[in-house]
Amino acid sequence: MNRTIPFHLILVISFLVCFPSLTLAKHKGDYRTFHVFFENDLFGDTDKYYTNAVQATWISKDLERYLDDKRLPEGLARWLRDTPLVNESDDTHNVGLILGQHIYTPENIRETDLIVYDRPYAGFLYAGLALHRKTQFQLDTVEAVFGIIGPSSLAEQAQNTVHRIRDIDEALGWDNQLGHEPGIRISWQRKWRFEPWHDPDTDLGADWITHAGVTLGNVRTSANAGFEVRFGIRIPQDFGSDVIRPGSGISAPLLANNGPDDARWGLHAFAGTQLEYVARDVFLDGNTWKDSHSVEKEPWIIDMSVGLAFNFDTIKLTYRHLFRTRQFENQSQGHTIGSLTLTWSF
Repeated sequence: MNRTIPFHLILVISFLVCFPSLTLAKHKGDYRTFHVFFENDLFGDTDKYYTNAVQATWISKDLERYLDDKRLPEGLARWLRDTPLVNESDDTHNVGLILGQHIYTPENIRETDLIVYDRPYAGFLYAGLALHRKTQFQLDTVEAVFGIIGPSSLAEQAQNTVHRIRDIDEALGWDNQLGHEPGIRISWQRKWRFEPWHDPDTDLGADWITHAGVTLGNVRTSANAGFEVRFGIRIPQDFGSDVIRPGSGISAPLLANNGPDDARWGLHAFAGTQLEYVARDVFLDGNTWKDSHSVEKEPWIIDMSVGLAFNFDTIKLTYRHLFRTRQFENQSQGHTIGSLTLTWSF
């Protein structure tokens, strides 16, 4: 999509780096966390397939119970109150709010006619709620996302507006995109964090994070498992980084006794992989309740990635370079994307 990292993202990063002291006065457990994700295949020098995504996530401070967050709707609060094991007192809880957009295109965006053998044009505009429950070494995330697929997702307008501003060829085939459809995606994900080695004299360390989860819904139905290895100086005692993915759990802040102001600065490299079985992907299988363009998807998908993360005080900046194997039969090869994440605890 856009070949340049957006100016507003650079501005936000510059502001946070210049004014970290704004976040220093709070008790560690009172930190709220804000994430901005930007993913684009420009980092792989392409403009196709999963071509762009943005997501903003806000996470509450640490809570003894989910019900301690008064912003929860009464109906949801009542359901949480009556659900066994949800508010276990020994665990720490966080509530998260999610807002995002995904954009998908075929390889040839200059063709106006339907390209039958290539993936459909599609967009997804969504909002969601995430419930995190964690101990020092385990994180459970339940995530519910609701949105709209089709022209109302504003994917065409978002992509072509940016292309016009940057003087890039516009995508001409959006008349062939998937039709209007409400999208629902419910996910559960568990992460386990292991810390095999740490040198207190140099602050060098390494850890290992595994995960497994399931996703249900007309947007996506799948199961996944994977891991991430990190090595560096003053690795944050969090649950790692991730690309935008259902129930990834990336958005849970640190525990109260491992607050951002303990981290000072740190730098670490990481590598990870994930195996996923996909039973349904609306962006490949097409609309659920009416005829639409679709392609024959590949059910088994492998992600492999490497990256670098820098944390200073309450700020963490992460770049991940990810290779994803073919997602549909006529896809000529796998796809490379870059994922840039800015995290700020305040």
